[in-house]
Amino acid sequence: MIFIKLYLHFFRIGLCAFGGGLATIPFLEELSETTNWFTKSDLTNMIAISESTPGAIGINMSTYVGYLVGYGQFDSYFLGFIGGLIATLGLISPSIIVILIICQFLSKFKESKAVKWVFYGLRAASIGLISCAAYSILTLSICNPDKALNELNGITKTNFFSCISNALIEFIDFKCLALALFIGIILFKYKKHPILYIVIAAIIGVIFKF
Repeated sequence: MIFIKLYLHFFRIGLCAFGGGLATIPFLEELSETTNWFTKSDLTNMIAISESTPGAIGINMSTYVGYLVGYGQFDSYFLGFIGGLIATLGLISPSIIVILIICQFLSKFKESKAVKWVFYGLRAASIGLISCAAYSILTLSICNPDKALNELNGITKTNFFSCISNALIEFIDFKCLALALFIGIILFKYKKHPILYIVIAAIIGVIFKF
């Protein structure tokens, strides 16, 4: 059943996502490609929503996707709600299970060298996942390496410079980059509440149709 698939997919994401909500982004991007339950644009929008409202990206996205799938399959708001609940439970189940296991054994093995090495390994995995998440966010919002590579595929001696320039234009969304730099500069210069910068970015995005 679709609800079992929802639970298992998000259980896997919750099981592998060491390092917090941002670490779920690479897995969510893969889920978008393999299931077509949601688009990369949906993921980008949810990242923006999660960063400006309470709640981690993984939790918000699992609830949203579960609702979309449940409602889309059965045309029922109630089953959409059930889908959101099941997907969210799937995401948080690994954390609950792991915490319960750790609580039982941590006091006994906390001085174990093997346990310490495992935690060192988890730190490295967290850094890798968050770095991958940062790359995914860049490709979803500012950079488009796929389009740039398509431009470079047809490169020859005669059109070398035109292909390079076209690839650079396709690679970077200069409007989004300019907005990011502008918000970054005023954020570090004026130190106002983050909500203010979110509102400013939203207004600029609406006016210039980013």
